[in-house]
Amino acid sequence: MQESADTTTQEQGAPRRRRLQGVVVKAAMQDTVTVLIERLFPHPRLKRVMRRSRKYLAHDPKGLAKVGDTVLLEETRPISKNKRWRVVSVVAESPKVAVEEDEPTNE
Repeated sequence: MQESADTTTQEQGAPRRRRLQGVVVKAAMQDTVTVLIERLFPHPRLKRVMRRSRKYLAHDPKGLAKVGDTVLLEETRPISKNKRWRVVSVVAESPKVAVEEDEPTNE
């Protein structure tokens, strides 16, 4: 009887992995991006909405994410000392900032 309960849990598969959405704040490392995740929650005593943020290191082997992009992260096995997340997709690209080149004037 005990064996049938174990087989049903194996058939269901692994538990669902957590997913977070945030903004890339640093992409200078190889295969790694730093993502800022902001969360809003009601303060239990003050009864107002509080904002807290945390930075996560995420694995990005294809190098798709750039600074300012909104990305979707998924929890994964430990990749390094601090990396436990990977970039699933780029949800929204950062707005392109047009850099105007000033022509030097000969005065």
